[in-house]
Amino acid sequence: MTGGRETGRRRPSVLLVQADQFRWDCLGAAGHPDVSTPHLDQLAADGVRYTEAFCPLPVCTPSRYSLLTGLYPHQHGGWTNHCTLPPATWTFPRALRQAGYRTAAVGKMHFTPAYLDVGYARMTLAEQHGPGRWEDDYHRELREAGLAPVADLTDQEEWARASAPAAYWRDFGAGRSDLPEEWHSTTWIAERALAELERWDEAGGNLLHVSFIKPHHPFDPPAPWDERYDPAALTVLPGWTDAIPPADLPHQRHAYFPYETLTEAALRRVMAGYYATITQLDHHVGRMLRLLRERGLYQDTLVVFTSDHGEYLGFHHLLLKNGPMYDPLVRVPLLVKYPAGRGPGTGPSGDLVSLTDVAPTIASVCGVPSPAWLPGLDLTGPGPARDVVFAENRTFGRHELMARSRTHKLLLYGDVPADGSGHEAPDALFDLVADPHELDNRLADPAGAEAAARLRSALARWAMFDTPVPTYLDEEAPRVDAPNVPPPVPARRAAHRAYFQAAVARSVAATAVQRREPEEPPA
Repeated sequence: MTGGRETGRRRPSVLLVQADQFRWDCLGAAGHPDVSTPHLDQLAADGVRYTEAFCPLPVCTPSRYSLLTGLYPHQHGGWTNHCTLPPATWTFPRALRQAGYRTAAVGKMHFTPAYLDVGYARMTLAEQHGPGRWEDDYHRELREAGLAPVADLTDQEEWARASAPAAYWRDFGAGRSDLPEEWHSTTWIAERALAELERWDEAGGNLLHVSFIKPHHPFDPPAPWDERYDPAALTVLPGWTDAIPPADLPHQRHAYFPYETLTEAALRRVMAGYYATITQLDHHVGRMLRLLRERGLYQDTLVVFTSDHGEYLGFHHLLLKNGPMYDPLVRVPLLVKYPAGRGPGTGPSGDLVSLTDVAPTIASVCGVPSPAWLPGLDLTGPGPARDVVFAENRTFGRHELMARSRTHKLLLYGDVPADGSGHEAPDALFDLVADPHELDNRLADPAGAEAAARLRSALARWAMFDTPVPTYLDEEAPRVDAPNVPPPVPARRAAHRAYFQAAVARSVAATAVQRREPEEPPA
């Protein structure tokens, strides 16, 4: 059924909650053996849990632009974490705002420029990587409080990683946050989100996009969340291998961590930190949903929970997101609680869906038109389901492609650039029924020829191989006009950055003093 506005009914509101680097299976509702997510599990029970949801590109900003636009990266042109959405691009926040919705965003957006106007009337930002960190509300408030997220800076900024302590490399960025819980990004974002929800008009017509930094690395939950999971008691997830499979080695030329030191014990420490940040996030999502219920707004609110991409978490002996488009990386959680009477019902759905479907679905539920040419699907409608879902990436100067059906996955890596900057990596076909961990490349097997041909044909229909859209970047693109948005003054940004660099330097010096052996007492 369609989700248009009906006479005599409250206009639906929208709460979009986005995590960063959240694996699709790290939910109690997905059958995870260890991680605790009671509030997200309840959201899944109240709505639809799409068990086969995929991001269109497993990197933060490109995936976020696809979520906003309903377009794939080769259409909106956002290929990297440092790019700008072209002007006049249709986005669901802009469409809802034009239709009279009150729109706001809180947390990590990862735009360039930081307060890029994509349709949110208000933006309260907590960024992690790139120039947005020197512009956002969160770091300004940290500085005013005399605080600095040294662990996060050490993990995210190259100039800080150069002086990272041995424990950082030993534990692959896992450990307790050096910020008190109330200043940890998850809590900070949640508090501002709750303040926005308190402002919601009870007549409906509200949109709030809440985007958490976590569980993105570093895996640094604050106390007391850091003690939530015992590493020794955790279950190593399927797909872990004792070493990186040879076929994956060409992809690891620029690995974030030295994988030769990744032991099962170290992986368990990473898992404990990763799960703790998820459970902390779940706690705050529960607070938001409880507030909606207390205000009588929950039933008429479209609630969406998802992530921009996944996390290897030991799959093929890998961490983070740099590498092939295997399922733990491109598959994402997608929970949708539709307003009463405006959705397809409740329960799990095995349809192949994409984050490009979020924008047209939100527009449909709110009774706002979206362009007919969007490739994303309206998940409320009776339209045809996908047979194949797609993803793409650009690494080492090549356009990488994924086509995945319910039973097979095809990965194509294109040609090595003529300047020699690329790396050899074989195209691959995986039989996901016989080989769910994607270890056995069957592309040369005659038995896989039909499946490979079918997926190649689907890719040919989907994308133009020789004409990818170039990355678009505009540092001076229009920003949100609001009191909290700082002017783009280079000197102010440099002073802000210098403050945090000095905080890291003081931390490094203090750590060095603590490690120094005490002098022998005089005879």
